[in-house]
Parts: sequence; C-alpha cells; structure tokens
Amino acid sequence: MNSLTARLKSRIPVAQLIKYALVGFFSNACGYALYLLLTELGSTPKLTMTALYIAGALISFVGNRRLTFSYKGGTLSSGIRFVLAHAIGYGINFCLLAVFVDHYGYSHQWVQAAAIFIVASYLFVALKFFVFKASQ
Repeated sequence: MNSLTARLKSRIPVAQLIKYALVGFFSNACGYALYLLLTELGSTPKLTMTALYIAGALISFVGNRRLTFSYKGGTLSSGIRFVLAHAIGYGINFCLLAVFVDHYGYSHQWVQAAAIFIVASYLFVALKFFVFKASQ
C-alpha cells in the first residue's frame, strides 16, 4: 500500500463513508423521486432542484452532523461552514443543469441524476475536512 492510500484510509474511515452514503442515499432517493414527480407535473428543473436542494441540505446537516461525523463542536460555526459548503454544492448542481440541459440539450433527468453523485462526492470532502472537521 502506498503512502497516499494509507493517509487517505487514516483520514477517511470506512465507517464514516458508509454512514455518509446511507444518509445521502435516503435523502437523495426521496429528493430525486420528488424531483421527477414535480418536473413531470410541470415545474422547471432548476426551480425544482433549488427547492429540493434546500430541503435535502437541512436533512443532511442533522444526519451528517450526528450520525456520520459525530461532531461535538458548535452548531453556529459548523452551520455557517455548512451553508458555505452547500452554496458551492448548489452552484455546481445549478451549473451542471444550465450547461448540460440548457446549452447542450441533454435530458434534465439524467443530468440531475449525475449531479447528485458529483455534488455528493464534493460534499463528503467539504463536510469531513471543513464543516465537521475533528478538533485538533
């Protein structure tokens, strides 16, 4: 095992990754089902994504703060960092829809499905090392 792999394993415990995946699967599966329903009923993809992103972020804060990272630090400071991390995540999601749906004409359903995984990967790193970082 090379040193990079060893450092990553020591910094990202498998249990945390599994808990993050479970919290994310629950919130994203529900959110994506609602996304498909609401867009089928006539709501626009970006407006729907915006509303569901906010709801999913609230679930994520509670679930990941307690279950995934067992964070014991202050709620206000972690909440501010959480909002910043999610603002970037939202920007990534919005840009993916704007570029691949509006510009290139791809199906919004597939773009949003891919965006869930892209944003989730970014957010794991942001939550682990910025929002809910372990006390020194």
